[in-house]
Amino acid sequence: MKISLSYIEDGLELEIKGDSEKSLKQISEEDSMLNGEAIYQLVEGCSYEYAFSNPKYRFNPESENPIVSISKFNSHHGRLNPNIYVGTTSLEIVDKESNSKGILNLEIQSIKSSYREDYRFMLESITEKCTDLIMQIDSPVSQNFETNFDVDGRTLYQRFSFVKSVIDSVEFEEAIQKIISGPTTKWVTETEDKDIRNVRRFGQKSIQQIVSKSNRMALPETHFLFKNYGINSIPIRIESERKIESIDTSENRFIKNAIEVFLFFCENCYEKFEKYSRARFEAEILSNKLSNVLNQSFFKEISRPNLLKLNNPVLQRKSGYREVLNAWLKFDLAAKLIWNGGDNVYKAGKKNIAALYEYWLFFTLLDLLKDIFHIEPKDIEQLLQFDNEKISLTLKQGSNIALKGVYVSPSRKLNIQFSYNRSFGGGRIYPKSGSYTTTLRPDYTLSIWTFEIKDDKVAEEKELITHIHFDAKYKVKNFYALINKSEEEVISDEENEKLIKEEEEEEKGNFKNVDLLKMHAYKDAIRRTGGAYVLYPGKGKDDPFRGFHELIPGLGAFILKPNKDQTGKEELKKFILKVVDNFLDRASQRENASSKVYEIHHDKKEDNNILKEVMPEFINYTKLIPDETYVLVGYYKTKEQHDWVLAKSIYNFKTGVHKNPLHLGVKEIGSKYIVLHGPNETTTSKIYKLKNIGPKIYSNLDLLKEGYPTTPTGDLYIMFEIEEETSKEFANCKFNLKRLENFRNFWDSPTPITVTLSELMRVVEH
Repeated sequence: MKISLSYIEDGLELEIKGDSEKSLKQISEEDSMLNGEAIYQLVEGCSYEYAFSNPKYRFNPESENPIVSISKFNSHHGRLNPNIYVGTTSLEIVDKESNSKGILNLEIQSIKSSYREDYRFMLESITEKCTDLIMQIDSPVSQNFETNFDVDGRTLYQRFSFVKSVIDSVEFEEAIQKIISGPTTKWVTETEDKDIRNVRRFGQKSIQQIVSKSNRMALPETHFLFKNYGINSIPIRIESERKIESIDTSENRFIKNAIEVFLFFCENCYEKFEKYSRARFEAEILSNKLSNVLNQSFFKEISRPNLLKLNNPVLQRKSGYREVLNAWLKFDLAAKLIWNGGDNVYKAGKKNIAALYEYWLFFTLLDLLKDIFHIEPKDIEQLLQFDNEKISLTLKQGSNIALKGVYVSPSRKLNIQFSYNRSFGGGRIYPKSGSYTTTLRPDYTLSIWTFEIKDDKVAEEKELITHIHFDAKYKVKNFYALINKSEEEVISDEENEKLIKEEEEEEKGNFKNVDLLKMHAYKDAIRRTGGAYVLYPGKGKDDPFRGFHELIPGLGAFILKPNKDQTGKEELKKFILKVVDNFLDRASQRENASSKVYEIHHDKKEDNNILKEVMPEFINYTKLIPDETYVLVGYYKTKEQHDWVLAKSIYNFKTGVHKNPLHLGVKEIGSKYIVLHGPNETTTSKIYKLKNIGPKIYSNLDLLKEGYPTTPTGDLYIMFEIEEETSKEFANCKFNLKRLENFRNFWDSPTPITVTLSELMRVVEH
């Protein structure tokens, strides 16, 4: 593409070469005016070479424009690298000899085909949400009939963009056309000088003029008035009144005044914007559009207003008028609204659509969550700050906002917190919240925990909270296309080649699965995370991956398109409602797993606290967990009793209120092994596996029938069935029972004790 720079010097050209024909284009002046964009357009993410036709010209090296890289060999050559920059960029052109300057405007287009529509819709939507907030909150901001335009130059373009989104829309144009084609009218009395012979109705005022008005003509003596009333003359012309329909109503006066105020604001912005800037160009277009509206004959018949009644039923209800009133109310507030977080959206004409999508999603998610949860109005109020008639939106990238709420159901109440840019600090030691590696900051986090625990920090430490993270990714086209879905162990040659290419791209730093990996990072590094999901305006499916059987923990993506149809919002809402159902399920696997995590990890375990002894790996094909495997330690009084136990494969414990009963609990009933020892026997290797059927109850008579070697002294006995001797599985370990804490007081007593297998293996003597 060759760009003529003849406005700087005759014959001067700038030649730009891109990667393909599609990466360069030139639009018409009409399109440029309509969309407020530069004529010459590049595409984000591409790289371009440029050269001036005259070597004495170059781009100004002192302007520090991030997309320009000047060649070190020839200063009139170089590269343009827009990267993710989107919007109008103004490049200064310098003559090396005279240092004279010229400006070239280039438009960096987004790769998204819906870029223009998305940008406008999101800007309008954010404006609507902000003004709705202001209208709802009991704030000290007043509504003025005349808007104050004393604006800070640093936020002028940002505020102009807010106002532009309100009045430069199809809805506003349609409203004006509805008013012009079907305006509200009133009947007014009009006075005209009329020939007395053409007056049809005579009122009191007309009769007075017959008597008193000059320029008269004589009446003949035979005339009715002469004969009966003595009136010998009448005026030739008198003033007559008639009713006519007028559009000069208070409602139409308001409409005209509103458009004049809009125009004044735009013209004021035009004067303050920098010359040749894209902002000045936009202000000029909007000013011309509003001027054309006011120049229509309809508004020439309407005078200025002297009173405004906002409770006017026509303004509030009639189509066209209602929309303009709404735009005017929003306009006054939008002109006052300062959004420091919008710097990276509006600065220097830059259209940071990715940042705008992130902000738009915040309000979209907030609306969605307000439909499901009760969020405190006071928390929502913190989004706005009021100071001397100025309104500031606190939403800003990197600044944390936390809104708390409650979910109430007949069976359970839940606390929730919706956070924007919440940082999860890195290197946090368990059980503290945060990331155990580096600090991570998802765009949005929904935290849910039980209502009985008010403090979310306590819920963190007790493993009773779950975080669900969302990240805004405007540039993603199809999230699930990033994922290799092959379930076969042996991949095809084509898939293998694809993986090799991905590895090569990763080595170059161009790995495309970064969005997927970031979700894994959130899910795996941030403690108590139940899921991590991408939100993007592309195409694909809303079918998140499940970590196990239930909905969470999981990972995936949801489509949320910035359009009036709110594409994808209902699907995301259904997902969050399913998440809530999971929390209402008191028998959920997620809650059970959280309880186990707390039970396992709440006691600190040192690195040198290692259990390396030989023991069985499984019990009945079930993994043996030493801390959850219980062992009975039983006593036999004589050798005959020991031989009887081994012969009958049963062991008895006395019950009742005598001195040494066995207290049955979950540990005792669920014991997997039994260790036997005799009088003065504190070290033993006698360990036996118990049958997995639970104990039985025997009477003393039942015990005698089994050939018990001594006379039973109790009435009832608890009987455990022995399956086999397992000392070999434990490498014939010898257990020093005296080192067991509970054994010290009962080492020579028939009182049984219960210990974990971990405790037993720590008293092994080598």
